[in-house]
Amino acid sequence: MNYKVVEKFVSVNGEGRLSGQLAIFIRFAGCNLDCSYCDTRWANEENVEYTLMNEQEIYEYIQSTGVKNITLTGGEPLLQVGLIELLNVLSKDEDLLVEIETNGSVSLKEFIDITNAPRFVMDYKLPSSDMEEKMLVDNLKYLTKKDTIKFVAGTTEDLERAKYLIDEYNLINKTNVYISPVFGKIEMAEIVEFMHKYTMNGVTLQVQLHKIIWDPEERGV
Repeated sequence: MNYKVVEKFVSVNGEGRLSGQLAIFIRFAGCNLDCSYCDTRWANEENVEYTLMNEQEIYEYIQSTGVKNITLTGGEPLLQVGLIELLNVLSKDEDLLVEIETNGSVSLKEFIDITNAPRFVMDYKLPSSDMEEKMLVDNLKYLTKKDTIKFVAGTTEDLERAKYLIDEYNLINKTNVYISPVFGKIEMAEIVEFMHKYTMNGVTLQVQLHKIIWDPEERGV
């Protein structure tokens, strides 16, 4: 299979349970959503430049870096035709830890039963994203303690919706739950105050670390 790779690089993981650790990022072209706050919209444009790489070429690039944490991102990586073939190649190397960043609108079902299955870092798009109607609530049942669900909040309404979903689907006991601010739209102190008000034990506030270290618009970091 050939995959549309718009960039590949080594950096520190900016979000989630591996935040601050070295990771290889493989970014694929194309997305089925258009979130109001999208920071990789350039990767979703029809005329975006990409390199076609097959699974062996991607694996060889990964091996050349010596880095063990792998993040498949986009765009929306689960839209890549034949992604399971790539995952099967990567899963044979037990030293690698593969995470897939996914937007919550593509079913996880066919990706959870492969050997040495990847970890999912799944968004649930809240109201200010303008994309909540695209969310597959069914995906919540496939998340486990090795996975992460991420709520990106830009308003108080977003925070209230996130709390409802966390409670309604018992997410604290199912998976790892993170809340992130939409960059420049909400103060982190407001999120902390909300978490305190509702005693949201088990929820982690996170920031996009790469946007603090580098310019928020910089690519390849």
